[in-house]
Amino acid sequence: MPTTTTEKTAAPNFAIITGLSGSGMSSATNAFEDLGYFCVDNLPITMLSTFSRLLLPTAEETIAIEKAALVINIRERHFLSKFTEELERLKRKLSPFVLFFEASDEVLQRRFSETRRPHPADAGEGLLAAIRHEKEAMREVREKADLIIDTTAHTVHTLRRLLVEKFGHKAEGSPLHVNILSFGHKYGAPNQVDLLFDVRHLPNPFFEKGLRDLPGTDKKVIDFLEKQTDVNETVRRFVDLMEYLLPLYKREGKSYLTIGVGCTGGRHRSVMVANSLSKALKKDNFDVSVMHRDVQK
Repeated sequence: MPTTTTEKTAAPNFAIITGLSGSGMSSATNAFEDLGYFCVDNLPITMLSTFSRLLLPTAEETIAIEKAALVINIRERHFLSKFTEELERLKRKLSPFVLFFEASDEVLQRRFSETRRPHPADAGEGLLAAIRHEKEAMREVREKADLIIDTTAHTVHTLRRLLVEKFGHKAEGSPLHVNILSFGHKYGAPNQVDLLFDVRHLPNPFFEKGLRDLPGTDKKVIDFLEKQTDVNETVRRFVDLMEYLLPLYKREGKSYLTIGVGCTGGRHRSVMVANSLSKALKKDNFDVSVMHRDVQK
């Protein structure tokens, strides 16, 4: 079974980066380059075994590449038909580590729409059909992965941070990074979070005159919520819990923790509580970032 992004992973000397188009493979490659990996994009699958020899010094040549990362995906025409065969051949000599990147259909659609790039699996039936076709075609490759990373809630920066934290050689006691993600339950809970707080019990600005269309970052919404005793007590107890838990997570060697904060629509309560939690934890010198997944919906 592949590991998840919440588990600590030893840095491999040979990584194969693959996954769904638009899921962040290029960003992952940049992160691996920053970690000192020799990176190659879109290597023909039939050259995989040949390339691997560069990581194995021979009697004639004692110099070898210390660590490498290869990007191989559906753009390579023999990828799907040859991947399993070539991977098994490779495992006879090395221990390749396969990373599979994916994201939700909605996010992949948005990323392709923003870049206006054609999807490599588009057969004229539209973007969503191409995304779903590729996802089905890549099912067997996904099953071969050692690590599956869902980038739905990640930006380029948070994905890079995740990979550097996970695969970088860091001294014991390295900082714990906390990512707080607000979201709306009506759009589905995030795929991968370590802790999830539900704030649907709090008074909802959606039903207050003049607040429905404002985000949880607006001062009027914040003022309304900060006047509510239940809101202040909830935030205080969340902060107390995190102040207790975070040092324990760090002691166990965890370097990246994702906290989900959810309300109904992800626009008001979860946004305000996530920001309040972030502000309090930063005062305690924790390394914190915040993302609001559904605030614009």
